[in-house]
Amino acid sequence: MTPVALHTVFEALAYMVGFRTFLWTRRRLAPSAFQHDDHVVWVGVGAIVGAALGAKLAFWIDDPIAAFASFPDLRHLLEGKSIVGALLGGLIGVELAKKIAKVPRSTGDAFVLPLTVGMCIGRVGCFLAGLGDHTYGVLTSLPWGVDFGDGVPRHPTQLYEIAFLLAQYAVIHWRHDVFAKPGDRFRAFMIGYLMFRLLVEFIKPVFYNWPGGLSGIQWLCVAGLAYYGRDIPRILRALFARGSGAWEPR
Repeated sequence: MTPVALHTVFEALAYMVGFRTFLWTRRRLAPSAFQHDDHVVWVGVGAIVGAALGAKLAFWIDDPIAAFASFPDLRHLLEGKSIVGALLGGLIGVELAKKIAKVPRSTGDAFVLPLTVGMCIGRVGCFLAGLGDHTYGVLTSLPWGVDFGDGVPRHPTQLYEIAFLLAQYAVIHWRHDVFAKPGDRFRAFMIGYLMFRLLVEFIKPVFYNWPGGLSGIQWLCVAGLAYYGRDIPRILRALFARGSGAWEPR
């Protein structure tokens, strides 16, 4: 099986397992997130459309030279995508859908485990896809450097991300009872992941330098963290401060 085919298989598996995990999470871990089944449909449509558009837009921002290399030929424009863009686009899509459908409460907590599981599976596909996936790290002399086919040992940033996602979920689940507001588990997931991506991008190739020496993905992470700016101190206290509180659906 070719690397592209492997990546496609794992991406499809990520969607399927993530969806099944969402159905389980909705019943067991976040039963108060949705009042009605039609709310699930509205939020699902908003998430899918927003994630698809955000993933493409992030690719165009991160590597505009490659994306628009053959413009107006659309093939390059439709090729790449980004998880950061998908998460931020999905967030916007869900919020718009909730306003349209008048969904009164936060629904994000139902997505923490499905996103963690789906993203971990997807990153396995990225790792197996090798150089063609453009998710690898830069040259490293560390003993766990991986040769993706060009004879250069590189940081296996895909595996770093899997390890981070699993550790992050363990902390969020362990401390789930101390979050002050519904939706704080999702906010913790987003804040943690955006911080991780902002940092790990420093050991990944930069395809286009934006102002400040940051990549397009890093600037998107900065924008996402700015959106959650007022929540960050409360989330960090909940995750790492001593003592406990109670998370109560409202």
